[in-house]
Amino acid sequence: MAHFQIPLDLPHAGRIADRILVLLERHTEEMGMEAEAVLGVAARLSNLLFRYSVNDDNPPEAAKVRDEAAILGRELVDAVEAAQISGDRLGQLVRNLFECLELGEEGARISLRAGENPNSLQRPT
Repeated sequence: MAHFQIPLDLPHAGRIADRILVLLERHTEEMGMEAEAVLGVAARLSNLLFRYSVNDDNPPEAAKVRDEAAILGRELVDAVEAAQISGDRLGQLVRNLFECLELGEEGARISLRAGENPNSLQRPT
């Protein structure tokens, strides 16, 4: 599957994780949904990566943090599927998160489960 392969970028991954959390909070509020599992995972992901979002460089423990973030990212996609939450923007953010974790190929696949339009102009070709 076509994907973007970029170097590990935990600072940007932290900013994306925050965007995912805000998007999900807004969506669940607007829809009047109870999605505690989804919001809980999104908050854990954001909390894990938040401290790195203010820096320009990866920390020495970057590989360990990346692995933890990838586990949470997968858990998040499982939770949004279970809650039947999806959308093109959510899927794009999931793909971008995995790209920043140096997991571009997985991100291209998993983003479709989160609702990214497979024909989106944002997807790699």
